[in-house]
Amino acid sequence: MRARWLFLTALLFAGPAFACPNPRQMDGFRTCADVEKAEQEGKLVLYATDPEAASETMLARFHDAFPKIQPTYLRLQGGALYARVLAERQGGVYTVDVLQPADMGFALDFQKRGGYMRYESPEMAAYKSEYQSTPAGDYTWGAMVVAGIAYNPRLVSEAEAPRDWPDIMNPKWADAISAKVTISGLQHDTWFVLRAKYGNDFWAGMASQHVHAFDSYVQQYDHLVNGQDKVAFTAQYSGYLAMKAKGAPVGFVIPPSGLTASPQPWGIVKEAPHPNAAQLFMDWFLGLPGQSANVKAQFTHSLRPDAPAPPGGVKATEFKLLLPDDWHALEASHGQYVKEWNKLTGMR
Repeated sequence: MRARWLFLTALLFAGPAFACPNPRQMDGFRTCADVEKAEQEGKLVLYATDPEAASETMLARFHDAFPKIQPTYLRLQGGALYARVLAERQGGVYTVDVLQPADMGFALDFQKRGGYMRYESPEMAAYKSEYQSTPAGDYTWGAMVVAGIAYNPRLVSEAEAPRDWPDIMNPKWADAISAKVTISGLQHDTWFVLRAKYGNDFWAGMASQHVHAFDSYVQQYDHLVNGQDKVAFTAQYSGYLAMKAKGAPVGFVIPPSGLTASPQPWGIVKEAPHPNAAQLFMDWFLGLPGQSANVKAQFTHSLRPDAPAPPGGVKATEFKLLLPDDWHALEASHGQYVKEWNKLTGMR
């Protein structure tokens, strides 16, 4: 009896189980959401960092599945997006339902602030525990963005292109190379892992390169294809696949030391105005229908084993990936990263 009492007590204080015991089977995924209430709410508001056109295409697939729910989308780069969410909450404004801030540092900070509505989707069973928050249910890695080095083959031959990350320090790339600005989660991860791999002074060599820093990979690839830059580092593989699909002149280098990678943490915001629609969306999105739609629209990688590779590409498991080995250390490094990267890119 005592053992049973201890077991029940442990369950009581372990926190609520948000996943329902009998999920409802939908078309290709399972849900614990109240679908009827979600349809009565009629709206879903997503804040994320992905390009508008691709995200709207993905959301259109959700709307096709649930035509009574109208999704809307706000896109900003990670730092700006997270600052907006914090400002809204400080002002008592609760607009967003689902948040994807791109930077794991922001996700951890938001979790510490109690910003997430914990919801354990039944579709989380398809994801490794390291792809989920601790405790589970605050956020899940809904996609992975990987990056290497891109170049314009009309200006740079394959033999001349940088082969590995240290090659970007070659003086011949001065005034002809691009990166991301500090509000990019992918840039933060890249700064962190390459600094750890090559030493604290690695990035100092960028000071003389006069790097052109952009808000999005779309701008990076536009400048590259137009010949305004010769090389782009922290160049998203997804952007390369999207440009290649359009027939644009672009080459891509996979460094032998590994591609840098940044997970996208997706979660429901506490006090979401449309909580049932948010739960339904998360179940759909983490399920195979949503992951397939996102991969097809964004060219990013899914972390579901049964999800397809991005169009024209291969699965992330085919690559050697460089990820931070300590997400809390990444979070703590944000101030130093912003100061150093803004100085190196001439932003401040």
